[in-house]
Amino acid sequence: MILKSTFILGGASSGKSAFAEAMVKATNAPRVYIATSQAYDKEMQAKIASHRKSRGKGWRTIECPLGVSEALSDVAEGEVVLLDCATMWLNNQMFANNDIAQETENLLAAMAACKGRVVTVSNEVGMGIVPENALARQFRDAQGKLNQKLADAADLSVFVVAGLPLVLKGTLP
Repeated sequence: MILKSTFILGGASSGKSAFAEAMVKATNAPRVYIATSQAYDKEMQAKIASHRKSRGKGWRTIECPLGVSEALSDVAEGEVVLLDCATMWLNNQMFANNDIAQETENLLAAMAACKGRVVTVSNEVGMGIVPENALARQFRDAQGKLNQKLADAADLSVFVVAGLPLVLKGTLP
């Protein structure tokens, strides 16, 4: 069973999305997928297609690079949302020159007010070397702060490494 809010964190290709998808599918509840990625090149188009294929049928998909808060307000009671992912959402917010602190507060408030249960996927980007340029460092720091807030707000926080879940907060069902 998924609690009101679940946060799934992991590195690139760690298995975090597959783990989150499996959690949502196991509920047998109506599923909503909020997709934040944008396909600017063939590699990203292929990655999005791969995610769609692995998810399978039975999802209501909302493609939403920026307006996740609004999308969450349209979720019905009983639905389970998979927000994949907070990292791309943050990237999109930064490139739109939006106020990150305000957008983060809007996102957290929308998650708390959402009538359905929410599973959020995000990347851990702070475990590597210090990025060489200012923009990459700014993004890394903003992502770290966002992840902390998402983890704090969640009932269950899980770090996925090599496809294996490590519970950071709460208890796996």
